[in-house]
Amino acid sequence: MIKPRARSTKPGAALLAWYDVHRRDLPWRARAGEAPDPYRIWLSEIMLQQTTVATVKERYAAFLSRWPAIDDLARAPLDDVLAQWAGLGYYARARNLHACARAVVDSARGFPREEAALRRLPGIGPYTAAAIAAIAFDQPCVAVDGNVERVVARLHAIETPPRKIAPLVREKAAALMNPARPGDSVQALMELGALVCAPRTPDCPACPLSSFCAARRLGAQSDYPARELKRPKPRRRGAIFILRRGDEALLLRRPLRGLFGGMNAFPSTPLTQDIAAAEFSGFAPCAARWRALEEPVTHVFTHFALEATVFVAQTRAKAAPSDCRWAARANLGKEGLPTLMRKAAARAGLLDA
Repeated sequence: MIKPRARSTKPGAALLAWYDVHRRDLPWRARAGEAPDPYRIWLSEIMLQQTTVATVKERYAAFLSRWPAIDDLARAPLDDVLAQWAGLGYYARARNLHACARAVVDSARGFPREEAALRRLPGIGPYTAAAIAAIAFDQPCVAVDGNVERVVARLHAIETPPRKIAPLVREKAAALMNPARPGDSVQALMELGALVCAPRTPDCPACPLSSFCAARRLGAQSDYPARELKRPKPRRRGAIFILRRGDEALLLRRPLRGLFGGMNAFPSTPLTQDIAAAEFSGFAPCAARWRALEEPVTHVFTHFALEATVFVAQTRAKAAPSDCRWAARANLGKEGLPTLMRKAAARAGLLDA
């Protein structure tokens, strides 16, 4: 008779044993016996910020197919990178991604191994630096994302308010790290939060840490981490102006700083401000017979929700207004328009919805 395998008495060992069996096969994750690729890990970590794994998997493959090595990305025109990034949001990440690739290539030393050195590169903050150092270089670093915070907060029933919880979570997570496998330990915690210790419906019977979990003993898993009441996002109004000249549409390049920094877009009101409808016409790129479409487009940003009226007009003018250019309608899908602008183009019949 085969005896059931005894459960580990140490949470860190139990976590790694679970991970070795249940880890997902992700395109950026090194398989058993493979050396981690710092470029792939860095690229995935930047893409995964505020974006789901399901979305990133498809976009990651396309990105990697176009720029299979960091040297390729560093040599690419920024416009191409921004266009490839369209739809992933937070376009400053794409600009920093390009700048970081150039910095790494210019150094001729590749990615630094140490967390502190990684943090000095464009677009790499504390979490990303720790994740790259641990996963790519097996450095003894603790990377705390939302999944890790949730697992650790439940494991220890941490009642500290969200804005003050990070140092304590990092301390408790460090105790779960296996010095011989820091990269796997970090990924195991993230994986557990993603697959088992879910925000609303944790699968406690499947959890390797259930016997150690203080929140489960209290029957209060959903109470951790502690939450702050979310204030409703402010609603703002604005306008987007689509000027047609035959089969062309007017585009401009947005300033590098601010919303949609450096992206191609249709002229608009200042989208981070709430503009009264009576003031919309003052932001049109030129005088024309502007017609407002019946249905506005809506988009939810991190800090506010926007309702934008779409105005359309035709012109025969040869020259484009200042700081603008004409773009062929057939090429709009390749211009790397932000999602909001794609919605406006679809509403005006220039792109498929």
